[in-house]
Amino acid sequence: MKSGGKSGRVKAAFFSNDARLHGSDVIDYVYAQGRRELVVSLTDMYPPVVTGGNFYEHAGKLSEIEVIFSTWGMPSLSSKEIRMMPSLKAVFYAAGSVKCFAYPFFEHGVSVYSSWGANAVSVAEFCLGQILLTCKGYFRNTADCRSFARNDRKKPFLGRGAYGEKVALIGAGQIGRRLIGLLRPFHIEILVVDPYLSDEEAKVFNVRKVTLEEAFREAYVVSNHLPNLPGLQKVLTGKLFASMRENATFINTGRGAQVNEPELIEKLKSRRDLTALLDVTDPEPCPPDSELRTMPNVHISNHMAGAHDDEVVRMADFMIEDFKRWHNGEAPLYAITPDMLDRMA
Repeated sequence: MKSGGKSGRVKAAFFSNDARLHGSDVIDYVYAQGRRELVVSLTDMYPPVVTGGNFYEHAGKLSEIEVIFSTWGMPSLSSKEIRMMPSLKAVFYAAGSVKCFAYPFFEHGVSVYSSWGANAVSVAEFCLGQILLTCKGYFRNTADCRSFARNDRKKPFLGRGAYGEKVALIGAGQIGRRLIGLLRPFHIEILVVDPYLSDEEAKVFNVRKVTLEEAFREAYVVSNHLPNLPGLQKVLTGKLFASMRENATFINTGRGAQVNEPELIEKLKSRRDLTALLDVTDPEPCPPDSELRTMPNVHISNHMAGAHDDEVVRMADFMIEDFKRWHNGEAPLYAITPDMLDRMA
């Protein structure tokens, strides 16, 4: 879509509520390593960063703005505010879910693009590492090595290994699909629970569609990738955890609220052969007095699976490439449509 002012370049602006991450302005944090400068070189960039607080201060100069670049902290603009930018055609959001701000833009015919696929790469890579280490028995083995006495005849735990094992993915959205691709070289049978995955897609991905009950009962590793939706709270119950195979592992990089946590704790107490790798809990961070913190078969991390530090630059790259495609009249790769929002976190 060729457009632009006298310079021939698209008129653009950065929008952010000026949240700070790791000591940096969020725009500088995400559009790091020269990406902010690259966006400026590709566009006719309005110099100030526009926020929800200063929007009306700049509104008179935003009438010619054609695209918005943003990331975490994107202001939730009203229809009135969007109408004050009549030239606006697209929002390029270098982060994940757009649910909190996208609807008014769609109502005014503005296209929205998101880097949620880039964040999915980081989570999928994190899960791949955990799955492979789990299959080898790494997490229980290291715990045993710390606790066994030097003359103890009992050997530390060894897992079955990944070759030929079954891994179940609960949810086949962006993260699940990325993870399916990463698991493909390891000769693993992949089970998937997802009502939106068609039989045809399952054949293409070479996965087996199963029920939630079958996933927990059959898999050596169960990895949760459900979207963060109200209707999915506490759907992962004690009954499911009780049905898991001997020495099986549950990985959660979805949301803690999707797990019935008291029931999980009770099953982990009675089934010390089970292991839980929890990157998310409910609430977050995990309370200091939570039993999860002291259980030997639980490993907690602090919601670190998603993109951070160097990895967030990938999100900027996704949006810069989609902007180039959009500007050149090519189909962008990461468009969000209104019907997608109901399935997004």
